[in-house]
Amino acid sequence: QVQLVESGGGSVQAGGSLRLSCVASGRTFSNYAIGWFRQAPGKEREFVATIRWRSGTTYYADSVKGRFTISRDNAKNTVYLQMNSLKPEDTAVYYCAVDIQIVRVTSSREYEYWGQGTPVTVSS
Repeated sequence: QVQLVESGGGSVQAGGSLRLSCVASGRTFSNYAIGWFRQAPGKEREFVATIRWRSGTTYYADSVKGRFTISRDNAKNTVYLQMNSLKPEDTAVYYCAVDIQIVRVTSSREYEYWGQGTPVTVSS
């Protein structure tokens, strides 16, 4: 099993910044991706960003490109999501997840392990 623990969520005003962290522990894999997804009230879970652990290749949703940055710290088994220029529409619960298939890394259906989520609220 893999355990994922997110932190860093909170409330900010529009234009502000937050940095989310996701610490992974437990079972290890030769290669995988760790991604961030979010779910706003009444909406489906949507892809935000992901990073392939071995290569460091990153992918972003169009809605966050240029504002969010995903990065990793191999030594700490931690993935970060730096969120800048936040907008009210970024308000959601943010989840990190692990994908060991690494085929469709933007699809939530491919991710096998999920954290509990951390809430982000952006006020106008």
